[in-house]
Amino acid sequence: MAGPPASLSARDVGSFAYLSVKDRSPQILTKAIDTLHRHKSEFFEKHGEKGLEAEKKAISLLSKLRNELQTDKPIVPLVEKFVDTDIWNQYLEYQQSLLNESDGKPRWFLSPWLFVECYMYRRIHEAIIQSPPIDDFDIFKELKDQNFFESQESVIALCTHLQELRKTIEDLDENQLKNEFLKVLQISLWGNKCDLSLSGGEHISQKTNIMNSLEDLKPFILVNDMDHLWSLLSNCKKTREEESVTQVDIVLDNSGFELITDLVLADFLLSSKLATKIHFYGKTIPWFVSDTTIHDFNWIIKQLKHSNNKWVSQCGVDWEDHIKTGRWVYLDHIFWTLPHEFSAMSQVAPDLYAALQKAHLIFFKGDLNYRKLTGDRRWEFTIPFHEALSGFHPAPLCSIRTLKAEVQVGLQPGQGEQLTASEPNWLTTGKYGVFQFDGPL
Repeated sequence: MAGPPASLSARDVGSFAYLSVKDRSPQILTKAIDTLHRHKSEFFEKHGEKGLEAEKKAISLLSKLRNELQTDKPIVPLVEKFVDTDIWNQYLEYQQSLLNESDGKPRWFLSPWLFVECYMYRRIHEAIIQSPPIDDFDIFKELKDQNFFESQESVIALCTHLQELRKTIEDLDENQLKNEFLKVLQISLWGNKCDLSLSGGEHISQKTNIMNSLEDLKPFILVNDMDHLWSLLSNCKKTREEESVTQVDIVLDNSGFELITDLVLADFLLSSKLATKIHFYGKTIPWFVSDTTIHDFNWIIKQLKHSNNKWVSQCGVDWEDHIKTGRWVYLDHIFWTLPHEFSAMSQVAPDLYAALQKAHLIFFKGDLNYRKLTGDRRWEFTIPFHEALSGFHPAPLCSIRTLKAEVQVGLQPGQGEQLTASEPNWLTTGKYGVFQFDGPL
């Protein structure tokens, strides 16, 4: 049997991977350097001369990294001892083993895009942890926070909708409940448009009320498996014994507005009794500019709680309560910030794979998760999603993703070609979305 197709890579001049490595990645590094510059006085106030020396060191390391990338230097091993350093360096050796002798060493414009992009963010983290006493500084925090503040109108609309829905949820018949479920799913999908790594760290926020746009956006959902999700969860609800648990895991993507849409979905799952427990998975380190860490998760809930809008504040109070009572659990694991595709999880992180197996359903939010689910390869558009997962099936799962990379599977014959003819960039603009399910039908 033929092996999987080749990885997306910056080898393909003109491809989205090529343009990302050539333009977007250096832009993100430049913004990171600028951020350190702007916090110089803060570092001095906190740490004195040591803070200034650390800032200089981190900037120097990031400038070196930018130069390595732009001149297509070989990928070098990580040097600073951290919990995942050995796994990363083993993976670099594995990438070396895949190359022909004529290729030399893994390089930025030669190796798989997924690997080099993850490696860049891991090297950004290395530059910070090599620069104490500023080694706990989140270089992307400002951008994440700004995304949240600029999306306030949408946050208010969303929290108001949720609180009003909670008042009447007990009275809804099955059809009405299903419609509300489909609504919060779509809100979570379109919240995924707010991705700062796609914009090179430029401001992206949700300024319009997403609630009013759901009908207009429906034609842009290319694969719509929402009915399967309803069937699975409503069936769990009907057959659940008194004390038993229905657990839904949400593998998070971006902080800011998208995280709010995911928390709204999670709250709805509890109040509708479609689930009794939610596990959220975030990142252990700052990642892909806007990805959610435990600090972002706690910060957002705190911001909501202290809002002067009563519905927003009520969401903050309720969500804090969900955490205190254990109905919501935030977890992280180093695997989410490794370069491996998810089909390697059962070998590389068997503990995480075993934890995911306990879920009744797993939502994978966003583009990076989709790339890791499918191995970020040049699949034909019509290859079934199940096949592209290459054996990764811990539990029934669904990708909720707006398209921002040149990988998409599970389409109808001719669907991808038709889109390419009418919109050459349809795979990378975030205009289209999918709910792609893998599990018992």
